[in-house]
Amino acid sequence: MPIDPGAQSVLDLIKQLGRPPIHTLTPAEAREASAKSRTILQPEGEAVAECEDMECPGPRGPIRLRRYRAAGTAAAEKLPCLLYLHGGGWVIGDLDSHDQPCRLLANAARCCVIAVDYRMAPEHPYPAAVEDCAAALRFVAAQVEALRLDPARLAVGGDSAGGNLAAVLALMSRDGELPPVGFQMLLYPATDMAGEHPAYQRFTEGLILTDKTMRWFIDHYVPEKARRYDWQASPLRAASLAGTATAYVMTAGYDPLVDEGAAYARRLEADGVRVTHIHMADQIHAFLTMGKFVPASDLALRQAALAVAHHWAHG
Repeated sequence: MPIDPGAQSVLDLIKQLGRPPIHTLTPAEAREASAKSRTILQPEGEAVAECEDMECPGPRGPIRLRRYRAAGTAAAEKLPCLLYLHGGGWVIGDLDSHDQPCRLLANAARCCVIAVDYRMAPEHPYPAAVEDCAAALRFVAAQVEALRLDPARLAVGGDSAGGNLAAVLALMSRDGELPPVGFQMLLYPATDMAGEHPAYQRFTEGLILTDKTMRWFIDHYVPEKARRYDWQASPLRAASLAGTATAYVMTAGYDPLVDEGAAYARRLEADGVRVTHIHMADQIHAFLTMGKFVPASDLALRQAALAVAHHWAHG
């Protein structure tokens, strides 16, 4: 199947501009390049009822959060909450890189979205990101009254590296290490740090995320190779997924992570977890943050938002 025309136009633009592949850059250079591309690729963020930057305690100091309340919601209304964990290979990305998707998700799901600015590799390798995201979930669950949230309707979600972290939090929640969550939104998630799935051989050139780029991210995030088999790094390698939250998994066809994302959805199903798996066969990795060029990013985000909203409404 051909790549979506909008996604292909992004790849063509990158080629025209002569932007070097991420895996040839330093982490600092990759972060700078990502920040510069944001205004080119992303549409203006939607207006929300409230947007507030805040902090919560973390294991190594305060963690920055950004809280969004859906447009049209009353100030006193107790909203369901999606704790959102941004993508970027655990190396790049921040609250600003995913501000536009978070605004859309809040409005489309009519909820509160709380985005987490977790510590990044290589300065803070695994398990720093897991620890920060876990601390953020504990904080949100403890502050539901002050934050005007419905404690019975908490969800975790994220894209790529954030999808990895959301899956890990859902497993920790199942095991009683974290407060209960009822839903996990996994958008083209990384689920296996071993990098042994066939998609790594299929996508080696011409894409934003290739096998080399993904290995660059993994080398920074989990430099100790033995730890890549920990389930908190590779949730696909957990002994069982049974009992975890209802899941929504979205995969993209032109993505070295497609096999492990699909495998995670199959594991969830086999272990008796309610799961919806949406496969966007003509899409590339990271298209959710390319809305100016890829109209399907809006569709995909709204589908995910409607999935969690349906869960909150009907269980």
